[in-house]
Amino acid sequence: MRAEDLQALIAYRLQRAAETLEEARLMQNIGHWNTCANRLYYAAFYAVSALLVQGSHAASKHSGVKALFNRHYVKPGTVTKENGRLYNRLFDLRQEGDYIDFVSLDAETVEPLVGATAVFIDMIRSLIADA
Repeated sequence: MRAEDLQALIAYRLQRAAETLEEARLMQNIGHWNTCANRLYYAAFYAVSALLVQGSHAASKHSGVKALFNRHYVKPGTVTKENGRLYNRLFDLRQEGDYIDFVSLDAETVEPLVGATAVFIDMIRSLIADA
């Protein structure tokens, strides 16, 4: 992939992260917690995907993105273990809220993750900018 195309893809994914975080905040405002958790995960996913593209890593599945992120960024210490746990938690909550019957996430579980996800995305954006 040409350098210009690579930069365009990274910028696109970071923009998707920002837009999706805004969607999560809208869902937070109306108390739709399962959807809020879904959008928080996807916001983080788009940011992590941008980071992986920059590092020439690719995965075709969400579990693969999670594994690559943990292997190449969390394990070596580029990203803190706390941020790795946050991403894994968002992944798990999205799975529960989207695929398990009768799961109803609540404000106590999801609301603290809104600010944490915003900070997470900013951290990823900084890693990309510093590379």
